[in-house]
Amino acid sequence: MTELARYAVNRAIATITLDSPENRNALSAALVHEAGEHLRSAAADDTVRAVVLTHTGSTFCAGADLREATAEGGPELGTLRMLGLLRTIMELPKPVVARVDGAVRAGGLGVLGACDIAVASRNASFAFTEVRLGLAPAIISLTTLGRMTERAAARYYLTGDRFDAETAEAAGLITFVAEDLDAAIDALTASLRLCSPQGLAETKPLTTHQVRSAFAQFADEVQAQSARLFASAEAKEGMLAFLQKRPPDWATQ
Repeated sequence: MTELARYAVNRAIATITLDSPENRNALSAALVHEAGEHLRSAAADDTVRAVVLTHTGSTFCAGADLREATAEGGPELGTLRMLGLLRTIMELPKPVVARVDGAVRAGGLGVLGACDIAVASRNASFAFTEVRLGLAPAIISLTTLGRMTERAAARYYLTGDRFDAETAEAAGLITFVAEDLDAAIDALTASLRLCSPQGLAETKPLTTHQVRSAFAQFADEVQAQSARLFASAEAKEGMLAFLQKRPPDWATQ
């Protein structure tokens, strides 16, 4: 079977590469399962100090697999998988560094927000597209609201507009923009190799306190909201319109 998420370890750094470019690294059941297994492998490996999460193709992650989301049983199972993946990244006892060199959309922004450090090239672009599909960035609000300023979150959640890497950095969504992405990742991983495993494991919960609190308070609520919206007639029209490359029936010029 073709791997949708590849795993490699080199000099104490595990790299997970999302490798499903034909569907823009959408969060299919298979990709989420493989990525989750690799994260758990990294967590269990005492030689691994940190994880780099990267991608092939021009898209880091396009969010939910809309074809699966419209299938029977898709909304409930898909939202539970998404919640589980974000929780696994957030609770991993090792830093997770996102390396972004392309588009990030919808649920992909939730994955990005769950990472501890996020570095993007100037090729990167971002959009919370849910609102244009009859959905809401419900589950991914757990990992992005605490990162972004309220004004930025309101603007981009409510419009679905695309924004660039510099805007993402100013909003707090990414850590910084890199002129040389590979050099920036090399410098970060070199720093992480100098850190104590215990020190990293004990420090990460301090930096994820707000996200962990959001999960504890709102995870069930936003998962139920997301499943309800995915199953709604309006969202089905929005997703079908997207797949058919046409405006949804509510869109006006």
